[in-house]
Amino acid sequence: MTRKIPVVPCSGIGKSLGAAAREAAYVLTEDLRPDKTQVVALALLVMGDEEAKREVAGGQAIAIDGCKLECAAKGLASCGASKVHKAAIFDVVRRNRGLKPEGVCDLNEDGLKLAQAAAGEAAKIVDDIDAEDDHA
Repeated sequence: MTRKIPVVPCSGIGKSLGAAAREAAYVLTEDLRPDKTQVVALALLVMGDEEAKREVAGGQAIAIDGCKLECAAKGLASCGASKVHKAAIFDVVRRNRGLKPEGVCDLNEDGLKLAQAAAGEAAKIVDDIDAEDDHA
């Protein structure tokens, strides 16, 4: 793999699931797969930032969305990502019903656990993309 996989987290400011999505993106890109991924800000894509659009265009990317509006996935698709993989926080919540995330700036312990779980799922997506590239 020559270029890093863009990871675009939700911008759901003021929402705990948006905060968990952003935290998951940082866990993925800084801790779990730092050599293979990079965060690209959704705001830059929406504003038409040329550098951000270049990072996304023509390649596979991962959207980490906090709600069903899927703003990150839609932003990636509109900027030319060849394939958008989705790691939806609301789906991770369904699989981890005991977690009750709270907080918008500082997530509570459950919110951090949720972010870790979502980052783990996104890391599997990275591994699948990497394996696909190795067989291409």
